[in-house]
Amino acid sequence: MHEQATAATEQAPHSGRVNKPATLAAMSATHWLAVLFFGLATLLSIMAWSLKDIFFLRLATEALIFGGLALSVDLLLGMTGLLPLGQALFFGLGAYASALLLKNWTTSFWLVIVASVAVSAVAGLIGGLVAIRSKGVYFALISFGLAQVLSKVVFNTRELGASDGMIGVPNSVVWPGLASADPLGFFLVTLGLILALYLGLNYLMTTPYGRQLVAIKANESRVAFLGFNPWRYKLSAFVLAACIAGGSGALYPMLRGFVSPELMYFQVSGNAIINVIVGGTGTLIGPLYGSALLTGLRSVVGSFTPHHQLVIGLLFMVVVIVLPRGIVGYAAPALEKWRQRHVRRTEHSHE
Repeated sequence: MHEQATAATEQAPHSGRVNKPATLAAMSATHWLAVLFFGLATLLSIMAWSLKDIFFLRLATEALIFGGLALSVDLLLGMTGLLPLGQALFFGLGAYASALLLKNWTTSFWLVIVASVAVSAVAGLIGGLVAIRSKGVYFALISFGLAQVLSKVVFNTRELGASDGMIGVPNSVVWPGLASADPLGFFLVTLGLILALYLGLNYLMTTPYGRQLVAIKANESRVAFLGFNPWRYKLSAFVLAACIAGGSGALYPMLRGFVSPELMYFQVSGNAIINVIVGGTGTLIGPLYGSALLTGLRSVVGSFTPHHQLVIGLLFMVVVIVLPRGIVGYAAPALEKWRQRHVRRTEHSHE
């Protein structure tokens, strides 16, 4: 039975008919794009530091933080077939947990991250028990409703700063000599965490568990027929996505020094979904490209007009119409074709 499920999942990604060699080739090209992303991020950060461009480093760190949120969305949307319209709930929850811990208990970076992830895991389990019972648009609406309820609770709680949020969050200490106030150091720490997160998720999707998630997206009824419980897999994916979003959110007050209820609003969830779709749904590295592109675009366009959301909306529509598979969804196959042509030319030259 396990062999049947594995065979089914090998055909599950994207169209459901992709053969294994083609899938492996596409993954190879995707890995090269991941190397390019993290390599360029490191190089540009060093250049920005040498030029004393603190604004760029802070903006790039913010793009990585929201890239982590986009990765959690891609785990649900791209891999499991669940559309989370309220993923900002866990991002904001992690941010508030981080801010409270930093202000009242400890400035240890690692303790704050672990505690924020734990809080998000509990919230994800409770929210998942409610939301996973529904499918399709009903799941999306329930996740949206949960985020709306919690954001209103935070908005009306004076102990959490109410509508003004919490300001004056102290810096965290990553290790002696390095604090979140260091622009380059904190960027590299955040980059390292996002890299570890990407590698971990990429490995997870090659395991039987990951293949089951992809199979659920392709045909949930067939997975149940083979003897597996889709509900348990979806619940575990929901909790894992909540942990990723919460951990990413925990970094936000360390960077900006404040949190507000707006971090739980639908706009944050919507932006994360746009990052995933623009970058490439189900590619894992695509959401990071999408987050970097759209965060930079918002900053550039926002310096000219307060109506930058109009530009983002138009870009989103263009991408959906012209590039429905996203940037990485088209770049990876093109890169693989170029690589194959280069290999053939090399072989012919040796002959």
